Amino acid sequence: MDDISNRKFEHIEICLREDVEMHRNTTGFEDVWLVHRCLPEIDVEEIELETDFLGFKLRAPLLISAMTGGHPKAKEINSALAQVVEEMGLAMAVGSQRAALLDESLVDTFAVVRKKAPTAYIIANIGAAQLVGHFDVNDVRKAIDMIEANALNIHLNPAHEFSQMAGDLKFRGVLQAIKRVSEAIEVPVIVKETGCGISREDAVKLVEEGLVKAIDVAGAGGTSWCKVEALRARRHGDGFKAEVAEAFAEWGIPTVVSLIEVKSGVDVPVIASGGVRSGVDCAKAIALGADLVGIALPALRAVSHGANALKAYLSVLIEQLRGAMFLTASRSLKDLKRIDVVITGRVKEWLQMRGVDIKEYLRKRRAI
Repeated sequence: MDDISNRKFEHIEICLREDVEMHRNTTGFEDVWLVHRCLPEIDVEEIELETDFLGFKLRAPLLISAMTGGHPKAKEINSALAQVVEEMGLAMAVGSQRAALLDESLVDTFAVVRKKAPTAYIIANIGAAQLVGHFDVNDVRKAIDMIEANALNIHLNPAHEFSQMAGDLKFRGVLQAIKRVSEAIEVPVIVKETGCGISREDAVKLVEEGLVKAIDVAGAGGTSWCKVEALRARRHGDGFKAEVAEAFAEWGIPTVVSLIEVKSGVDVPVIASGGVRSGVDCAKAIALGADLVGIALPALRAVSHGANALKAYLSVLIEQLRGAMFLTASRSLKDLKRIDVVITGRVKEWLQMRGVDIKEYLRKRRAI
């Protein structure tokens, strides 16, 4: 268990100190253009950022994505994250709770979240691979109860596990494991990736089987967990694993592509995360059909300087989103989903190769 806990701390340390982001494989936001309206005919004060996600009201469409927990030093981070989420009326997902399920002394590194955020929307988290032969439904219930969660993230991370020293590579039976959990628990199940995106085919499998209530695409272009594991392997003197992992440092479906693939294939709420770095990115994601936008690495780096630094960062992000709405004549998030969007470059080429009719997708999105 100590290995898992120490690994969690190494992940935090590497993400705070090293270059862990993708550079060649970008999110695709640079290929998305929102049509500027110089006659918006609205006042900024009219703009409403409130949204409803799975029946829960949020003051802005932002989620602090799954990051940490499972190490004593992570308690301070989760405490600050939860404090800010509560104050700002946002949502938060905790990191994988595997370590706390194996060692009760680590439970408080997660439980502190609900203590600091008694009314916020909080999402529990367990790995799909760990549901095959490791944890059963009772363990999942413990993870949910640990933080009195409103929903459960089941994360899919095959590239991360493959790149990790002693990674868990037993993925046969994952769909059935997700099904067992979704049928047995009372809170909604959200399936998420961890930085490599979700394809239309996999989204359809998850939704057609009735396994999930929402999908978090967690696409490529932001933090590369394969890169994190390559750096970690170098630290431990495992050159072989580092070289293997480095080949996958830019692996995955760009966030924008994954978002459109999923939304073109299934009709469930979708969270856009993976390399979101500004409020304009948030606006682009919502304009393309996202219901929430997830932020991880920038929030982790901000909160490492304290809760006030995180609150300041998120306040800028929200004001940027408000500005993008003002400049596209969008009084509400519903209006933002109906604006004119231009898609160019690599994203357009990718979607065309994948058989997505971009004009039809945008037409249907505006008609909703």
